[in-house]
Amino acid sequence: MNNQRVVTGSIGASYMRPRIVAFIPAHNEEKSIRDCLAGLGDQLLPNNVELDVFVIADNCTDRTKEKAELAGDEFDLNVKVLVTEGNKQRKVGALNTAWKKIYGDTLDLYNTTLTKYQQLYKESIKAILGMDADSRLAPKALINLWEDLMTSRNIGGVMAKYTMRMPKKKSSLSKDDVHYEEKLASGEYGGPIARWWTHQQKQDMASWLLDLQYHGGSTYVLGGQATLFRPEALQNIVEENKLDGPWQNDSDVEDMLLTWQLQKSNWKTLISPGARCFVDSMRSYHTYREQRNKWKSGTVDLLTNGNLDVRTKHKGKLWRSQIKTLCDLLIRLLFILLLSAALATDQFYWSWLWIIPIALASVLNIMLAVKTPMHRPIDVILAGLLISPEIYLWVNLITFSQVWLERLAANKKDGWANQYNAENGKTRSKLGQGILTGFAFTGMIVVLCIYFRDYLTSPSVQQAIYPYLMNGWILLTYLTIYQSLYMFYQIWTLRKPIQA
Repeated sequence: MNNQRVVTGSIGASYMRPRIVAFIPAHNEEKSIRDCLAGLGDQLLPNNVELDVFVIADNCTDRTKEKAELAGDEFDLNVKVLVTEGNKQRKVGALNTAWKKIYGDTLDLYNTTLTKYQQLYKESIKAILGMDADSRLAPKALINLWEDLMTSRNIGGVMAKYTMRMPKKKSSLSKDDVHYEEKLASGEYGGPIARWWTHQQKQDMASWLLDLQYHGGSTYVLGGQATLFRPEALQNIVEENKLDGPWQNDSDVEDMLLTWQLQKSNWKTLISPGARCFVDSMRSYHTYREQRNKWKSGTVDLLTNGNLDVRTKHKGKLWRSQIKTLCDLLIRLLFILLLSAALATDQFYWSWLWIIPIALASVLNIMLAVKTPMHRPIDVILAGLLISPEIYLWVNLITFSQVWLERLAANKKDGWANQYNAENGKTRSKLGQGILTGFAFTGMIVVLCIYFRDYLTSPSVQQAIYPYLMNGWILLTYLTIYQSLYMFYQIWTLRKPIQA
C-alpha cells in the first residue's frame, strides 16, 4: 500500500491513485480464506484503480493469518492482515477495526490525527468492498459492482447476486484417498441431504432476488457476503449516528441495520444485475435453523424495536412477508385440524376446486427451480411434485413460530453464538426427537379415533361439530383464495426475462 504519487505543478498537489479496499472479517477461516482471495485475484479492475485487501483475523486460534498472507503472495494481491484479540463484537468489531485503521478511531483518548500519508490514502479510497471469508466473487463481479456504484452519486451500496455453492458428490470421493477425511471436513463434498438443503437455499435466494429485481432492484439488506459501498455513505452513517464505525452490534442482522440507516439518510441500496458471488450454504437442518433463527429474529427486532430509530421504504414489504408466512402457517394448521375432525366424524367431502391452489403452487415452484442458477433435473421434478417446497416451508414455519414466540416472551438469545456453535458441532439438532414425538402423538390420536369411532360418527356428535367444520372450511377457503391470487401474481412476474 505504498502507491503514493506526487505531482509537481503550480499547486504542488500530492495524490494517490484511486483504489478499492476490501474488508474481509475472518474468524478461524484457514480452510476458506485462500479461495476467497483467489476470487479477488481473478478480478478485472477498473482503469487506473488499485485494490487493497484487509483481512481481519478476528480472535483466531488457527492459521488464518498465515494462510491469508501466503494467498496474497500467491495471487499477487496487496494484502494486509489485521489481528484482533479480545474482540467481543464478532463480525461487527472486526469490520470496524479495519474502518478505524483507515479513517481513525473517534474514541482515541489522545485524539491522534492522521498523518499526511494516511490522509492521502483515505482520500484515494473510492469504494469499500465488504466480504465474508467463505465467499468467492465470480470473474468480473468487482468491475460490475464498481460500474453500478458509479452510475449515480446517491448510490450508497451495491450488492452482488448470491448463489450457494453446491457440494460435490460425496460418493465421488475414493475412500482410499489419503485425504478423504480432510476433504470431507472442508465442506467441499456432501451427501444427498446436504446437496438437497443447498438447492433449497439456492432456490429461496433466487426467489428473493427475482422479486427485488422485478421491483426495481432496490434491496432492504446489503448482504455482508459481497457488497460494494461508497465511503462517503458509510462516513455519513458514522457522523449522523455518532458511531465509532459504520457497523453496529445492536442487531443480529448488522448488514440489514446498516442498509436501513443508509436508506434513512437517502442513499440508494441496490442489487447488481451482473455481479455474482458464490457463498457457502448451511448443509444440515440444525445449522440452517440456527442461521435462519438469527436472520429472522434480527429482522423482527428491527421491525418492532422503536429504540433503534431506523426505517426503510421496504418496511411494508417486510410486514407483508410476515403476514404471508403467518397465513401459510394458519392454512396448514387449519387444514390439518379440519381434515382430522372431518375424517374422525365421517363428514369429509372432496372438492375438485382444491386442485387449483395445488396446481398454481406446482407451476410456481417449477418456474422458480428453472430460474435458479445451476439447477438439476431432480430439483425441478421435486419442485413440481411440491415435495421439496413443502418440507422447506415447514422448516421455515417452525422458525417463524419460534422467533415470534421468543419476541412476544421478550426472550432474547445470542443468534451469532447459536449459529457458530451449530456450525462447529457444539450443539445438536432435536429434529429426530421432534419427528418421533409427532409420530407418537399422531398414532395416539388415530388409535383413539378408531376406538371411539361409533361415538364420533353418531348423529348427535356430527350435528354438534358440523357448524364449526363449515365455518372453518369457509375461513380456509378465503385464506386459500388469497394465497392463490398471490401465487398467480408471482407466476405473472416470473414470466419476465430476469435472472436470479
